[in-house]
Amino acid sequence: MPDIVRQSVVAVRAMVPDTAFTAATLGTLREGSGVVIDDSGLVVTIGYLITEAEEIWLTTHDERVLPAHVVGYDQETGFGLVQALGKLDLPSLVLGHSAKAKLRDVARIVDGRGQEVINEIVARQEFAGYWEYLLDEAIFTAPFHPSWGGAALVDSENRLIGIGSLRLQMLHAGKTTDINMVVPIDLLKPVLDDLIAAGRPKRDSRPWLGVFSAESSNGVVVMNVADGGPAEQAGLKSGDIISELDGDEVLGLADFYRKLWTKAPVGAEFSLRIVRGGRENWVRVKTADRESFLQKPPLQ
Repeated sequence: MPDIVRQSVVAVRAMVPDTAFTAATLGTLREGSGVVIDDSGLVVTIGYLITEAEEIWLTTHDERVLPAHVVGYDQETGFGLVQALGKLDLPSLVLGHSAKAKLRDVARIVDGRGQEVINEIVARQEFAGYWEYLLDEAIFTAPFHPSWGGAALVDSENRLIGIGSLRLQMLHAGKTTDINMVVPIDLLKPVLDDLIAAGRPKRDSRPWLGVFSAESSNGVVVMNVADGGPAEQAGLKSGDIISELDGDEVLGLADFYRKLWTKAPVGAEFSLRIVRGGRENWVRVKTADRESFLQKPPLQ
């Protein structure tokens, strides 16, 4: 692999205060990678690494360590941006076209410590995350990279086509295979200027419940609720099965999110039909803006 790719990927280390809303779920010390995308030292990473961070450090391929600050975070795509404080002096990767990546294309995932995994695109499909997150079409690669968070997925021409997000498992021909879920870089392009200018995209926030969920055969099952979030305030509990949203049947996790996000704006109240202990109940929930629960990064 040409040195430019490894030079353009940096290690990211973020320190988050223990009072942060996400500290309990994501931890206070978060480590991963990021990719330099312009000559000023702008770095794209996966947003969960830098959410509510009060201190960020970047380590280059030649072991230089520089401070950085949060530029922006997009809740919908999951991308985050940080800016190096000082001269990073690294080459930037060209943003490719993730829409052109096809099944069985050979690609590479490279992390900030220079570890590279040559892989293949094994799927392009919808992904619904348990934390109220949905991509219409994510990229899935195998074999998996063991340090996936914020790592660069590059195509055969060394263009950046995605940022590593998760390690998952795929069942194929009766065998379980570890794979990576990658956020397509095309999703960054429409919001990049907004993130740089304002720290977030210029669009309305999605209604948020603060519920961690999984698919159930007859709806969506609640695994947990965020402390102080709308779901907890409404009385939702672990094990509840959500079967209807304002009279509309919930057909799965992705369907639940789409109905939630299109039903009403942030701050609206609606009803959920749930099954708890084999008995049906109705609860009223008032949505919130997830951003309002997060600590803001320190001013630079």
